[in-house]
Amino acid sequence: MNTDALWPTPQEAEARVLGIQTKLHHWATDDPGRRFDDLFNLVHDPAFLLVAWRRVKGNKGARTAGVDGRTALYVSAVRGEEGFLADLRAELKARTFRPLPVRERLIPKPGGSKRRLGIPTVTDRVVQAALKLVLEPIFEADFQPCSYGFRPGRRAQDAIAEIHHLTSRPAGYEWVVEGDITACFDEIDHTALIQRVCRRVADKRVLALIKAFCKGGILTQDGATQDTITGTPQGGILSPLLANIALSVLDEHFTAAWEGFGPPWTRKKRTRKGLATWRLVRYADDFVVLVKGTRAHAQALCEEVAAVLAPMGLRLSATKTRTTHIDEGFDFLGFRIQRRRRAGTNKRQVYTYPSKKALAAIIGKVRTLTHRTANRSLAVLLYRLNPVLRGWCAYFRYGASSDTFGYLEAYAWRRILRWLRRRHPHSNWKTLRRAFLPGWQPTQDGVAMFRPGTVRVSRYRYRGYHIPTPWATATGPTGRSVA
Repeated sequence: MNTDALWPTPQEAEARVLGIQTKLHHWATDDPGRRFDDLFNLVHDPAFLLVAWRRVKGNKGARTAGVDGRTALYVSAVRGEEGFLADLRAELKARTFRPLPVRERLIPKPGGSKRRLGIPTVTDRVVQAALKLVLEPIFEADFQPCSYGFRPGRRAQDAIAEIHHLTSRPAGYEWVVEGDITACFDEIDHTALIQRVCRRVADKRVLALIKAFCKGGILTQDGATQDTITGTPQGGILSPLLANIALSVLDEHFTAAWEGFGPPWTRKKRTRKGLATWRLVRYADDFVVLVKGTRAHAQALCEEVAAVLAPMGLRLSATKTRTTHIDEGFDFLGFRIQRRRRAGTNKRQVYTYPSKKALAAIIGKVRTLTHRTANRSLAVLLYRLNPVLRGWCAYFRYGASSDTFGYLEAYAWRRILRWLRRRHPHSNWKTLRRAFLPGWQPTQDGVAMFRPGTVRVSRYRYRGYHIPTPWATATGPTGRSVA
């Protein structure tokens, strides 16, 4: 491919990148054993660097600096985008580019533990984004349909829809293995990861660049530098793709097992003989194994999963990995999934609705935003609160969430009224209602409180294994089809 083109316009860059990605994806799909060489020229191609920069600049993390203290705004306003990209391309072509350590940031988790995020520099983010643009179309041809996390065109609702489909009749998978991988992003073995990348990538320059990012190090909050012997620091643009490449070993194992069960009639024969069948649904490092069989069958799969993950340097959490029945219910990706008796009938069906933990999280955000010192006016409060409520409801509207939305609306309404009373201690109810509560709905300067109770809920359409990739064309692959 000719990569000596001049700097294109953003529209030309997007079109060129999409065209090359489509070719890479189709070549990888048509030849599962093909190893790609000469990919490094695409990484420093002007179009790929420009698209990568625009995606880094448009991300929320653009306002966060790495160890060099520079943000995307600094690059745009001080250094200049053209000069920055030209210098970066020159470093990549001369092979003098070296990633800097990521800046550590510890995020509190429920239970008192903390999750480590690694924030790369803006320069490293652009290179990682360019690498992802090149590698993602290739590996998407190999990824299995049971994986949904951090993949183009796929979302958490697809994973929930598949679980609902498999646990409902006629599929009837009743036992669930809730898998929890201990510190997945921190413990992936670099050697095993690079070996899996080598199955598709033959360009040693690209492999060296990936290895350099994996071993770039971490600048801790105490100011000390730590080597990264294992793992891909969570927070980098390339990390989710590398994690999916590592965890695809699990997808491939369970897909091979499922294909070994044969067509539906042989699977029914297995069931009559007292044998089990199982399916995997994975979203990044969160996964469940759905089992049609007995509790003993489900528990035996835990050891099988641990054996599959061990070569990648990963291990299951003995305390968090558990086996449950669909009637007991389980939490996955913020949803509670449970089979219950349908009201007014003797029929039982599977319901999905917001989990208690998810509800507690949004209640905590509302409580924080409606603190008496958090905002200067009601309009400012609503500007901050409405996107939080709207986003949460948009995520959970595909489920039995009406009652939860009504509760959330009532709670937010009470918190806003409490905020008003404390903000205006010398005003009586009549004055507050006339000024801020027309129709009893908190409103100021044309901004009204978003009402979760008015959100219409529906069942997310189960798309099966026919989810198209962004690189599908009329003559190319539109997605993997598995019966």
